[in-house]
Amino acid sequence: MIQYNNVFNNENFKCIAQGGQYFIYEHHKDMSVAPYQATQAYFMEKMNVRKRQVLVQLNNTACKIQAGAMQWMSGNVNMDSGVTGVGNFFGKLAKGAVTGESAAKPIYSGQGYLMLEPTYNFLIIEDIAEWGAGIVLDDGLFLACDGDIKESIVKRSSLTSAAFGGEGLFNLALSGQGYCVLESPVPKEELFEFNLQNDVLKIDGNMAIAWSSTLEFTVEKATKSLLGSAVAKEGFVNVYRGTGKVLMAPTLPGANMSGWNGPEQTSATK
Repeated sequence: MIQYNNVFNNENFKCIAQGGQYFIYEHHKDMSVAPYQATQAYFMEKMNVRKRQVLVQLNNTACKIQAGAMQWMSGNVNMDSGVTGVGNFFGKLAKGAVTGESAAKPIYSGQGYLMLEPTYNFLIIEDIAEWGAGIVLDDGLFLACDGDIKESIVKRSSLTSAAFGGEGLFNLALSGQGYCVLESPVPKEELFEFNLQNDVLKIDGNMAIAWSSTLEFTVEKATKSLLGSAVAKEGFVNVYRGTGKVLMAPTLPGANMSGWNGPEQTSATK
């Protein structure tokens, strides 16, 4: 038996979200700040820049996590590397290299608690069943998922999608019944959600962080002609076709216009 003191009854360590066996905890204040960091820490707190952690409550269940993400575990919890042999390891190494994830995702199972390392990223819990056939993730978003969730590598429909779409040639896809946890660059409250019913969504840039595996992803010119695209200064756009869902982060760094939001200035003669 383990007694937990100043963990779940810590006024500075609050649960802000829950889904399945996952609980997201947030450190409201950074209590271990050096004097020369006090000003920076003060404004970080005001701007919602806080450390967050995922607690997994295993109840004879299992979860897969990014390698190196475990901080502590308690109870009757066992860890498996998720690698069954040399060939399997090199296969996972290749998959990790093209998706931005760790080569192997260790599996923790049993009954007890598993706490993941703190991060300044925003943590989002998604019910994979709500995505139908599955969810495709932008590179580097995966943090954890239920042990029964199936992983696969989705290849872009063409090299053009990789060259101009900014999404890479391969992405990690998750499918099945269960939950996953994503490390998002923006909070869930800022994410735009588009539900397509046999329709088309076009996004200027790689701001989609996740989309349904049923959607066809291509990269196309913003207009039918190269001249029109040049005049409009839009170039290529990421296109999602079909029926499914897209999560978009509209406030990603670089999502703003670099100049004034207005007409170009021209020189005038008197």
